[in-house]
Amino acid sequence: MADQSVLAGAAPDFECRGVVAGHGSVPVVRDLDLSLAAGTVLAVLGPNGAGKTTLMTTIAGLLPRLGGDVLVAGRPLPNARPAAANKAGVVLVPDDRALFTTLTVRENLYLARKAGGPDIDATMAMFPALRKRLQVAAGALSGGEQQMLAVARALVQKPKVLLIDEMSMGLAPVIVEDLLPIVRRIADETGAVVILVEQHVQLALEVADEAIVVVHGDIGLRGSAAELAADPGRLEAAYLGEVQPVPR
Repeated sequence: MADQSVLAGAAPDFECRGVVAGHGSVPVVRDLDLSLAAGTVLAVLGPNGAGKTTLMTTIAGLLPRLGGDVLVAGRPLPNARPAAANKAGVVLVPDDRALFTTLTVRENLYLARKAGGPDIDATMAMFPALRKRLQVAAGALSGGEQQMLAVARALVQKPKVLLIDEMSMGLAPVIVEDLLPIVRRIADETGAVVILVEQHVQLALEVADEAIVVVHGDIGLRGSAAELAADPGRLEAAYLGEVQPVPR
């Protein structure tokens, strides 16, 4: 597991300072603060409609922030400019995967790869099952293979901050059990900050360092993943909105 501490005087590798996210002028997530070091996996948990996907798309610049700042390596990202966020190292794996379904696995990876990023063959070391499917159209892959491709496509962009929204969407639990440990490996081997939105709570907590529970736009619970996993009653209460939000 990553050392989550940030050395005194050093800028965190990723920060949210008072971020307000929403649609139009309506806030969905309010005054969110995060400070994460390289190699940290943060699990973002919470019931449907809590604002988790809105937060992810806002960090990636696809939605305008209604307030606050997002910083990568101490540098603030411009608001609502996804190309600038991507250039700074923020890469989103969306919940719909957004693959080019008529292109092959290799072609999807080739189009996404940044100069200086890991080559396709090196990336396939994390996805041996996908290596055999490089010449297959993305639309012909199984759901699990498509999710592998979506994550692999993010990795060839050399992310500093990897946002994964609902990796388990539409997948059988047995497939999720195989996929989620890859998140831990990515953080450990690349040093990327990984922010993972996930409904399979216990599986997410097994691979995460830290976790937050978002309820009605506020952080209802925050702590180490191990602490939260050991207290399922407190987790359930947070999901049901039966705890006071964490003070801002």
